[in-house]
Amino acid sequence: MPPTTSAPPALVVGTGFGCRIHIPALHAAGFDVVGLVGNTTERTERRAKASNVPLAFTDLDEAIDKTGAVAVTIATPPHTHAALTLRAISHGCHVICEKPMASNADEAQAMLEAAERAGVTHLLGNEFRWQADRAIITRALADGLIGEPRFLTLISYLSLLAAPDSKMPRWWFNQTAGGGWLGAQGSHIVDQVRTWLGDFNSVSASLPIVSDRSGVAEDSYVVRFELTNGLQGALQQTAAAWGPSTAMTRIAGTQGTLWAENGIVNLANSNGVRQLPVPKDLLLPPPPELNKDPRHMFSPLELGRYIRLCEMLRAGVEGNALKSAVPPPTFHDGLACTKVLDAIRQSASEDGSLVKL
Repeated sequence: MPPTTSAPPALVVGTGFGCRIHIPALHAAGFDVVGLVGNTTERTERRAKASNVPLAFTDLDEAIDKTGAVAVTIATPPHTHAALTLRAISHGCHVICEKPMASNADEAQAMLEAAERAGVTHLLGNEFRWQADRAIITRALADGLIGEPRFLTLISYLSLLAAPDSKMPRWWFNQTAGGGWLGAQGSHIVDQVRTWLGDFNSVSASLPIVSDRSGVAEDSYVVRFELTNGLQGALQQTAAAWGPSTAMTRIAGTQGTLWAENGIVNLANSNGVRQLPVPKDLLLPPPPELNKDPRHMFSPLELGRYIRLCEMLRAGVEGNALKSAVPPPTFHDGLACTKVLDAIRQSASEDGSLVKL
């Protein structure tokens, strides 16, 4: 596809997160969002109008044919990702697909192979790679500031799902739609660990329900793991804890320890403890002005990161190298993460058995 100098036309598939984050992030990255694709005509038209998107569709093929879109972003439940992504790729469109990438590794493999054959840019919605504290740790580890990393602990208590009537995306609670907190948030954490430290070798896991719910997908996960380089670690997170949120992330190595606390990264070694500054190239762009829709409560925190991801998409559309301060997440990463998620689910279904990847 030849380079473009004007605002490239893009489509957004999904009327929830797609409207809240994808549309403003695409606009900020210089795209012309020419259409919104949803399930029902009335709701899609209403949300397209509210988002200042000119056209609404319920069929992706029709949307691409009528708009000439060169890029498609997909923000739908995970069980729909493979079919929609393959359809977009068949038209030669460059793609951002939300995480988790697919229902299973077989679907993720098919998506990656199709994108590679078509020669299109393929990116995954792991925008938290651009979160300042995570990016600082990525760089600190690459620079060898703690020597050889050997031990990681990541613990988090969140209250998002504590109340049974929490207003959250319905697929989060639906196992058949690819739901559960492991996919909704754990996919980000698995990507975080891989970006920092390398590939997984084995896992032992459980997927409990902590909230006052039953018959739904998990709202928590506990994972004991080993990486291929021998590092040992544990991931423990619940989204169903009443009270203030709290988190701890620590990585211990042969020459020091890194940890993140309230967005600040600290390094401890034989010289003492010091705070690591945010380099200029890791600063995020300011979020665009948003309307008063209550769904935008978290948008200012998310948009800067997603703008960076959409900037990578535009670089791909224009035939440029994906130059970024952090490694952009691609379908290669998505496939690797999906294999880890599959192994975690297998282990949990087998009472925490050790599953090797």
